[in-house]
Amino acid sequence: MIDLSPLVRRLAGTPLAPWSQGLQAQLDAKLEKGHGDLERWQSALDGLPALTPSGVDLVNGLRLDFACDDATREQARAALMGLSPWRKGPFDLFGVHVDTEWRSDWKWSRVAPHLDLRGKRVLDVGCGNGYYQWRMLGAGADSVIGIDPNWLFFCQFQAVQRYLPDLPAWHLPFALEDLPPALEGFDTVFSMGVFYHRRSPIEHLLALKDCLLKGGELVLETLVIEGDENQVLVPEDRYAQMRNVWFLPSVPALERWLRRAGFRDVRCVDVSLTSIEEQRSTEWMKYQSLSDFLDPQDHSRTVEGLPAPRRAVLVARK
Repeated sequence: MIDLSPLVRRLAGTPLAPWSQGLQAQLDAKLEKGHGDLERWQSALDGLPALTPSGVDLVNGLRLDFACDDATREQARAALMGLSPWRKGPFDLFGVHVDTEWRSDWKWSRVAPHLDLRGKRVLDVGCGNGYYQWRMLGAGADSVIGIDPNWLFFCQFQAVQRYLPDLPAWHLPFALEDLPPALEGFDTVFSMGVFYHRRSPIEHLLALKDCLLKGGELVLETLVIEGDENQVLVPEDRYAQMRNVWFLPSVPALERWLRRAGFRDVRCVDVSLTSIEEQRSTEWMKYQSLSDFLDPQDHSRTVEGLPAPRRAVLVARK
């Protein structure tokens, strides 16, 4: 059982206190329903060595230090490998370098300079395995709650959290739709790599706004295309081999959507082409990755002939 009482205590006296009272039952019900691979992933978690980090760095990356022997380090490596594939990272845990598919540290280095998370209560929607949650704490956040319904990501988060049990980060295996309406309890809400998977983009923006306190800040990172405020790509079928990609707007179009959804002070702080060095197959994620999804003769196009992945970060205020 995962005990959420520390989270309930953390949220006492905040606008999120009423929501927190039902979280334990909601989580227990979700765990009861479970997933076919949960037992295998739990076995991997149980195989992690009992260590207390001698050093923790969440500012320059995600690094936990401990001068363990080779046998203990190999035990940690085998257990972590049992939670593959690892997509977001990297993690450096007791001398084991988890070389994830994404160099998420590169994205964070593009996003973080434009934010002030000091003392903020943060929600990370579609948080994956929680990599960014730890980096948000490193940037001074007061507390971070991540939601993502993927059970493997949930277990990967648990692997790191067992070595950082006292830090105010929680991963809930919930979708955004599992949160109550008009929550209005977070200073900052992140939605990174989620927007283009939503069939109703404006509804997603409204749901994110519902989670924010008045004056709170949204950080939206998503795939975009080049063009003016009227340009939006709707793939006929797949985009970079992904079936569940619905809307890729231009930055000006996305800025307009944010304003229409009631956000103000909308600004784009970064636009970057995704390179095959930033997203690639590794020993820790052996499946196909970006290089397999691009035209081998022209990396400016996907295998479907569409513009190659270009990602933007927009910041807006409620």
